[in-house]
Amino acid sequence: MLRSSWTPGADHGLGGPVLVSVTDFTLDRITDLPGVHRAARRLTARWQELEGAHGVWLWTSPTARRCGAVAVWRDAVALHRFVIWPPHTTIVRRYRTRGTLTSTTWPSPHFDPTTTWTRARAILRPGGAP
Repeated sequence: MLRSSWTPGADHGLGGPVLVSVTDFTLDRITDLPGVHRAARRLTARWQELEGAHGVWLWTSPTARRCGAVAVWRDAVALHRFVIWPPHTTIVRRYRTRGTLTSTTWPSPHFDPTTTWTRARAILRPGGAP
């Protein structure tokens, strides 16, 4: 599994409780992976615009045709704003029929990068549980 560097959001470093979201998109065809990756990078380039976003890691497992994100939010409202954010919905519409998406979230009293990534990676392992 490959992981991007941390991309900080508007709420990076503010502390307090957070909501972690983990997405896992398994593509039907490997040929769609480069397009999904480019689209995700375009979104993360604008991460500072997202109120309530602490930050995000992108990840991929190319040989398994899988990719996704581990994002840290202030709360469920901030996550929902991202879900309906027009640049995100445009990408979802383009790729939604090209694979299968699973996601999970969990609350945490604070953001710890090591703990967050360790838990997310366990979920993303084949057979991992949320």
